[in-house]
Amino acid sequence: MIPDPSADWARSGVVPLTGRESGPPLVPPGRAATVARELADRFAEFTGVRVDGARLLSERAAFTGHRRGGAVSTGGACRLLRTADGWAAVSCARPDDPALLGALVCADVGDDPWPAVTGWLREHTGAELAERAALLGVAAGPVRHRAVPPAPLTPPAPATPRPPDGLLVVDFSALWAGPLCAHLLGLAGARVVKVETPWRPDGARGGNAAFYRLLHAGHRSVMLDPRTPSGRHAMAALVGAADIVIEASRPRALAGFGLDAEAAVAAGTVWISITAYGRGSDRVGFGDDVAAASGLVAHDADGTPLFCGDAIADPLTGLAAAVLAATAPPDGTGALWDVSMSDVVAATLDPAAATPPSPVATRSRNGGWVVDTPSGPVDVAVPLRRAASGRAPGSGEHTAEVLRELGVVSR
Repeated sequence: MIPDPSADWARSGVVPLTGRESGPPLVPPGRAATVARELADRFAEFTGVRVDGARLLSERAAFTGHRRGGAVSTGGACRLLRTADGWAAVSCARPDDPALLGALVCADVGDDPWPAVTGWLREHTGAELAERAALLGVAAGPVRHRAVPPAPLTPPAPATPRPPDGLLVVDFSALWAGPLCAHLLGLAGARVVKVETPWRPDGARGGNAAFYRLLHAGHRSVMLDPRTPSGRHAMAALVGAADIVIEASRPRALAGFGLDAEAAVAAGTVWISITAYGRGSDRVGFGDDVAAASGLVAHDADGTPLFCGDAIADPLTGLAAAVLAATAPPDGTGALWDVSMSDVVAATLDPAAATPPSPVATRSRNGGWVVDTPSGPVDVAVPLRRAASGRAPGSGEHTAEVLRELGVVSR
């Protein structure tokens, strides 16, 4: 199939989520929908499990009912704001974020940080924002295109396909990217164990229950407290038994629990490390701000950047991570895959390509939307949900069962 990025975007369900609420849908730049389709094809080649990669990019919105919001993300937690030298994406998604944003702008912002943040950004550069955001753990960054080779999207040599059927996947991740990776591996027959701590369960549990069930149905859940000797011992035993480990936090988080990624890899584990900007960066980020900061934004006729889809960096990265997780070095050794969400997004974009304005969908005779593509008009698809098979486990539901299987006893 000859790649047709505009047609893939039209079929992905992302176009209706892109543009201003009061205006027509816009076609995003680059080829992320095409890449998602190609990644899904590769995963099917490796595992026999076929999903529509392009449609996965918009799937959460099919459950939540979110709509396009222009310079406000579909979920409402992220905004595109002017800086002194351009534009930036800033998220306020966590309970502590208003206070952190207040610290960033050195002001008492109360429960609504946006007026103060908007004023501060107009007097400061994107570089200043990035520096302060990294220090404070704020999910924000300037909107910038950068050249990235396609390496984040391709399993490097000498890795070869390794079917996940029967393998043990230990999933420390949360929200969307990591759980999507674990979900796809589970569809391919892997045994997935989700690990949460008492003070930080997966925040997605408080989101759309049906979407959470889709990603976690059939998995098992353990809750372990690494602040206790028994909890650290159990975590170490679980990682020691794992064929694949998925983490989606800065490396120091699991290292603080006494877990050593390099040692696990030396013992033969495939370790999937999903971060916002790479293992060597202290920056944090979520799907909306990372995608926008990496250059994946649409543009109004006047050049104003607008969000593309719903947290699109998450499902795109989850697909890329699943392909990597379904490979292993042929000599039986382990591998540490550094999966940067920012790099995955940036690798789908051409920084030299003209961006504003974005192509506009037009009304069809039946009242829907159509995108003009090199191969002719293509109807704009809406977000599509898949059906979950089974139920999602409660936090820690299988702790005793899993530890018993591992032969772990309380200390």
